[in-house]
Amino acid sequence: MVIVMNATAPTRLDEFWRLSSRLFGLAYRMLGRVADAEDAVQEAYLRWHTAGDVDNAEAWLVSTTTRICIDRLRRASVERRAYPGHWLPEPIVSPADRPDAALELASNLSTAFMLLLERLSPDERAAFLLREVFDCDYATIARALGRSETACRQVVSRARSRVRTDRPRFAVDAAERRRLVERFMQAVMAEDEAAVAEILSPDVQMTSDGGGKAAAAINILTGPSRIARFFIGLQRKFADRQLVPVLVNGEPGLVAFSEGRRSAMAFDVDASGRISAIYVVTNPDKLTRLPVEASAG
Repeated sequence: MVIVMNATAPTRLDEFWRLSSRLFGLAYRMLGRVADAEDAVQEAYLRWHTAGDVDNAEAWLVSTTTRICIDRLRRASVERRAYPGHWLPEPIVSPADRPDAALELASNLSTAFMLLLERLSPDERAAFLLREVFDCDYATIARALGRSETACRQVVSRARSRVRTDRPRFAVDAAERRRLVERFMQAVMAEDEAAVAEILSPDVQMTSDGGGKAAAAINILTGPSRIARFFIGLQRKFADRQLVPVLVNGEPGLVAFSEGRRSAMAFDVDASGRISAIYVVTNPDKLTRLPVEASAG
């Protein structure tokens, strides 16, 4: 993120940097793209820099960032309707043993949760995130949305109901998730189709996002046998294909490298301890922060 600095206002700049991680976390959850989130935070800073006296820096910056994101999300909705294939959020990839604390990574950043947010309107998404994830008071939410506090309570309630209806009511231990993803990786690399299928739930689904710029499954694949054949087929087709454990949006995932191709995979796990969903991003525009090869970086 590039911020225009002014040596004459160190206190204001210090306040911004203190809040920048929180603002980026909000913007990324709203927009689903790292560059778009950085741009939104940059724009908020430029407005902050010329805003004059502000009583509450955090409330002002959160509200301003939210309004910028709502405007951008409304414009993006048109683009997403024309998006080739399935749209997935840009994955934020960190080393498996070193999560990026600066991003305030949490379960509320998972790919599955980000896709749930896609079902909300821009205002619902903003209100829900501000209240449920960032613990903002209703006065801040009202300022961000330009509505009364009473109206914002109704928006949050409606969004909360929609999200919780589809959100799993259990949590799988992080260590167990990591072991399961590693088992999946080892079975794929061993080209053991039966072992891969055994790890997958009966109603497992795989969604791919190539953005029309990289190979991806056109339809959502369903069923353990079909998905297992898909991954084993890739492994056999590309002899140099390597799978590397990472964190994708703060949760155990994989990146794949083969003949200059790259992809990032995120996983959902169900109550039975099996993989219930796989999200594969091959769109190169969403993988610019990955190394070119498995040994890079």
